[in-house]
Amino acid sequence: MKNRSEKKRLDGNSFLLAVTIILFFVMYIAGIIMFGGRGFAKVQNFLNLFISNAGLIVVATGMTIVMITGGIDISVGSVVAMVCMMLAWMMERGNIGAFPAILIVLATGCIFGLVQGFLVAYLKIQPFIVTLAGMFFARGMTSIISQEMISITNKTFTGIATFKMYLPFGGYLYPSVIIALVVLAIVFVVLKYTKFGRSIYAIGGNEQSALLLGLNVRRIKLQAYVLDGFLAGLGGLLFCMNTCSGFVEQAKGFEMDAIASSVIGGTLLTGGVGNVIGSLFGVLIKGTIESFITFQGTLSSWWVRITIAALLCFFIVLQSLIAALKRKNK
Repeated sequence: MKNRSEKKRLDGNSFLLAVTIILFFVMYIAGIIMFGGRGFAKVQNFLNLFISNAGLIVVATGMTIVMITGGIDISVGSVVAMVCMMLAWMMERGNIGAFPAILIVLATGCIFGLVQGFLVAYLKIQPFIVTLAGMFFARGMTSIISQEMISITNKTFTGIATFKMYLPFGGYLYPSVIIALVVLAIVFVVLKYTKFGRSIYAIGGNEQSALLLGLNVRRIKLQAYVLDGFLAGLGGLLFCMNTCSGFVEQAKGFEMDAIASSVIGGTLLTGGVGNVIGSLFGVLIKGTIESFITFQGTLSSWWVRITIAALLCFFIVLQSLIAALKRKNK
């Protein structure tokens, strides 16, 4: 049986997840009330939340994994930009086919995660410092590959990226959304039902206790960062399927969107608590705010950042209050 403290942790996690889900539906219903006459209530507008944020869903999933371990990865935005530029250069300048190029960028993501994971897990360097260096490196490599924007015209890649899958109840999705949701479902199952997933939660909850339980903390942390790197590479691929281009300034601030989505979704910055379903709704909340700005028509796009900042502060304060209540009840 679970002990009392574990039950309280789960209850707190469930509460944060419920708040996020309720907030999303309240915001979306408010959007329907305010902008229903302009098309906000259409099925396709809801599906567009997934289409425009498929890459972010996958990157936020990877971010959630490392944050549960008590770490963080601020390099993912630069990795996304590097992946887009690599894909564009390989297919348009290097005469490399779409599928070999995709395999190369996914492998690059894994290698990136492996290096960062080794520095964090085995050399005990702070994750923020390691991934800050990774952010600078990936962004620098993006500009070295090409300082000019490269548009992708490869027929195989653009054919996959723009293939519309029509749904029986109306609207359509692109393959990028299906890939993102499948990845999300797989990671959810892994975290909830496998030994690896339970080990990640144990390490984030209390690393010393995890060591006493016989867990190989360094190896599991390394695996978490490799998985995060792979998902950053895959997220970059899905992002590129939306933009079909690569340029140096691409995906700036993407890492902050991923962190914000995870925190809004109920992932604790201190580790040990998190849920990729919550991160999904965190991404959808960001997408809904962007839709508000678009349909309103006169507000600056910077209001998206301002609103996300306010929500982020709200959820951090909420997490702190829940943690304080737990300590009081012990």
